[in-house]
Amino acid sequence: MSVVKKSNSLSRREFLGRCSACAAGVTALSSLNAAGFKHYSKEKSMGRLKKGNTKIQLVMAHPSSKQPCWPNIGYDFEKNKAQFLKKITKLCPGIDFFPVTARSDEDAQSILKSGSSVDGYVVYLSGCLWANVPDTIASSGKPVVLVDNLFAGSGEFLTEYAKIKRKGLPVIGVSSSSFDDVVQAVRCVDSLKQLSTSRMLVVGGKPDKAIEECFGTQVAGIDFPEINQAYKTADKAEAKKWADLWIREAEKVIEPSRKEVEQSAQLYVAMLNLLDRYQAQAITVNCLGGFYGGHMPAYPCLGFMQLDNDGQVGACEADQRSTITKLLMSYLVGRPGFISDPVIDTAKNQIIYAHCVAPTKVFGPDGKANPYHIRSHSEDRKGACDRSLMPLGEMTTTMMFDARKKQVILHQGVTVENVDLDRACRNKLAVEVKGDVYKLFDHWDQWGWHRVTFFGDFKRQVVDTATLLGFEVVSEA
Repeated sequence: MSVVKKSNSLSRREFLGRCSACAAGVTALSSLNAAGFKHYSKEKSMGRLKKGNTKIQLVMAHPSSKQPCWPNIGYDFEKNKAQFLKKITKLCPGIDFFPVTARSDEDAQSILKSGSSVDGYVVYLSGCLWANVPDTIASSGKPVVLVDNLFAGSGEFLTEYAKIKRKGLPVIGVSSSSFDDVVQAVRCVDSLKQLSTSRMLVVGGKPDKAIEECFGTQVAGIDFPEINQAYKTADKAEAKKWADLWIREAEKVIEPSRKEVEQSAQLYVAMLNLLDRYQAQAITVNCLGGFYGGHMPAYPCLGFMQLDNDGQVGACEADQRSTITKLLMSYLVGRPGFISDPVIDTAKNQIIYAHCVAPTKVFGPDGKANPYHIRSHSEDRKGACDRSLMPLGEMTTTMMFDARKKQVILHQGVTVENVDLDRACRNKLAVEVKGDVYKLFDHWDQWGWHRVTFFGDFKRQVVDTATLLGFEVVSEA
């Protein structure tokens, strides 16, 4: 097939749906109206189970300004609280805040009794009250974000946070001059709420009920005949337009024929229809077993690329741990994950993430796209997938959340090369490891070969989310 140069002539995406809390990112599905594509309605294309916004009780605690205190006698607590409420409301769209003031432990106990329907709490120490309010609120067992007003609530913040954390309760502490750190912490609470109202589809695999028990996410199993029927009834004209777009946007097309790209596009339309039918946000497919066994007409790789680029989740090999990790992080940071089979090169202090599908918008749906090639699937040299030439010089955070272990494994590194070698998977992203590359040898027997990589330094968000979940963080490097 001849090389097809990239064109920007099409208006490609209309971003649908609201941002994940605190502007984490846009949950969306592509709609190529300028090219005559089918228009998906907002409700349908979001695929989100609508159960209302995340509800957070905002508890603002402080002493009387008439007495000597931190920050000082005569401090305008009312003004400070109003400023805090204005900021958090503006920067965290999609979250309903219910502000209340606590001046005593009795106030905190009353707040707990009246707040049974909220999803979590933000306790803002506007000043040092020394009345056990944070500890009482945390006793609810619901997620708590404890925020210090620097040089005002600091003493109480330090002692109360340490005490609550020592009890093993789900609390995040924020003591920072940057309000963005407050936003990030609140986003952790919202992301878990969104996850609990989501649904993922597993094609050709048995649903892992531990995921539903741990995260609340519904997991629905689909057999190969159902996705094949969706493929047969998919709009072929729609599929051809997706194929046109993928070929047009590719830097080059190497092995696949036009027919193979169209088959991938038809399978993509089928997956969209299944996501709509089940009101799901994520789909993972037993692609190797399905295609090798003759149970599926095409690889889903290009469709996964498109789903990931547009804020939903497509995941390989019916890997439900990777899928829930991608879905959680999509809510948390608004960026897609890259599932891989890593290779380690100690001579270069590198881990190389290898797979036959990767997003081309690694910074999220509204981020810049990077070049890609359309290739055959590497192992059998059939079908169509993408080789994404991902950005270099970028910090990445690689992880896996495990509902059964109640752990998240984590390492980081900086991207240095898109390895061009005709061995193994088409995408081979080399990262210089932050830490001890030899330590990376130690956990694969317990965790399996897959890891999920995200562009950005998200260690703090992952650790905070793990705290809310009661997960142990395993540092891999």
